[in-house]
Amino acid sequence: MFSATPVAARSLFPQIGACGGGKNHPLRGKMAPKCSVSGKDMRVFQSLSGLRELAETGRFKAWLLDQFGVLHDGKQPYPGAISTLEKLANQGVKMVIISNSSRRASTTVEKMKSLGFDSSFFLGAITSGELTHQYLARRDDKWFAKLGNSCIHMTWSDRGAISLEGLDLQVVENFEDADFILAHGTEALGLPSGDAVPMKLEDLEKILEACALKKIPMVVANPDFVTVEARALRVMPGTLAAKYEKLGGEVKWMGKPDQVIYKSAMAMAGVDACDCIAVGDSLHHDIKGANVSGIQSVFITGGIHANELGLASLGEIADTNSLESLISKYDAYPTYVLPAFQW
Repeated sequence: MFSATPVAARSLFPQIGACGGGKNHPLRGKMAPKCSVSGKDMRVFQSLSGLRELAETGRFKAWLLDQFGVLHDGKQPYPGAISTLEKLANQGVKMVIISNSSRRASTTVEKMKSLGFDSSFFLGAITSGELTHQYLARRDDKWFAKLGNSCIHMTWSDRGAISLEGLDLQVVENFEDADFILAHGTEALGLPSGDAVPMKLEDLEKILEACALKKIPMVVANPDFVTVEARALRVMPGTLAAKYEKLGGEVKWMGKPDQVIYKSAMAMAGVDACDCIAVGDSLHHDIKGANVSGIQSVFITGGIHANELGLASLGEIADTNSLESLISKYDAYPTYVLPAFQW
């Protein structure tokens, strides 16, 4: 039994069959796995005081963990995050980092080590950047097989440009010469030399306007709209991708909330949807992605939605009405809610 207080959300979770959800629920019309989750269960979320009460049930064999806004803020670990991971590891669960980072999985693991995390706690990492690299390299997916090799490359500057080493790609500066757009970042435009020239977001958007007229497809290697960085929010490539879709452009989203990243993480852990739980701070990306993949989830309120929830400090408990309103706004439904990633 949980010591948590169940919060009714009947207006948000009208019943539909054995897996719950209303007409706008992410699982409607999709085949959800046959888990032991009833329609009644899906109409409520439980507010937890810590992860211990969930972990000690042994209910979940694998934990799929977001990093930014959950484990760290890009600069330092959140208080208690490292010790909480150690305690989870002592429970014998498998842990996989799933992140919309545009960087390769190995870079993500090294970043975690540099912040003081023990990489042995994780089976590994699945990032949207890693998936993008693999799909562009293999070209065994029908959509990717149709792409050419010339691309407009939107990348990072201050945060460090993304290397395209190992990919048979030709970076071009003129959209007329491009087969597709590859969006890794929001700070710079990649050059054929491998360097990058810093560029304002509005200038990158002007390039997108020209590309949209030519109907050039886009691959977005980081679907996040924003991310936390030392309690501030930074614009991510998902913002460019959303802009491009509004312009009529075709976008391939390589990460959360798409199922592709969850399936890859489950394959790494050797589990199915019924045996894992996803932990994240973004309703649109982490929680909705879990919904669509038939995975239970923990929503960390102190991440990117902290301001929307009126939270002034890490660990502060969100007002129930504000929380229900935000869940309704994003149409994403967590199983559990927790202020921070703490035991």
